Amino acid sequence: MSDARSPEDERELNTLTPPEKVWWKRLGPDERRWLTIAFVWCLILFTGMYVWMGIGDQQTPIESYRIDPDDFAAETTAFIEEHQVDEMEGVPVVAPPPGSNVYLQASQFQFRPVLQLEEGETYRLLVSSTDVQHGLSFQPVNLNFQVLPGYLYVIEITPDRPGEYPMICNEFCGLGHHVMTGMVIVAEAGAEGNAP
Repeated sequence: MSDARSPEDERELNTLTPPEKVWWKRLGPDERRWLTIAFVWCLILFTGMYVWMGIGDQQTPIESYRIDPDDFAAETTAFIEEHQVDEMEGVPVVAPPPGSNVYLQASQFQFRPVLQLEEGETYRLLVSSTDVQHGLSFQPVNLNFQVLPGYLYVIEITPDRPGEYPMICNEFCGLGHHVMTGMVIVAEAGAEGNAP
């Protein structure tokens, strides 16, 4: 038995045919269908972001200004002295009039004062830190803000449900971070402004 091959056979064994250029082929009907669905879905999501910003009522308008931490602490103390109605676990409870500026001071490791607001009334919440960076998270409505020393944040809020709403610091601010809480008490519309 002879193992001799012809030159044509050798050439066929040694040459490889180039692979088919799959990227240059036309898309099949299933591929076109899925690409169309994905593209349309991306357009819906992209458009939805801007629609939700306009009608979703999720974007809380915030203004920010520079302020000296000592000046803010003095303004907060004056605010507490003017509007204090009670004390809760050593923290003053204030009941400011509707439509007024409401001061909230973040410092290691507490928010002060406890705010008693009225349902359906609008307030300008002025928040700042007197020492380090803090986070302000209202639960269960899930409003979250960063609070930096040297900056005054003005947040317009209108409480729409009566109840007690805890605040927590959601930015690590030191060894006592886990105990840094506060409270907003929303009284029913027309109810007398008595602290708990």
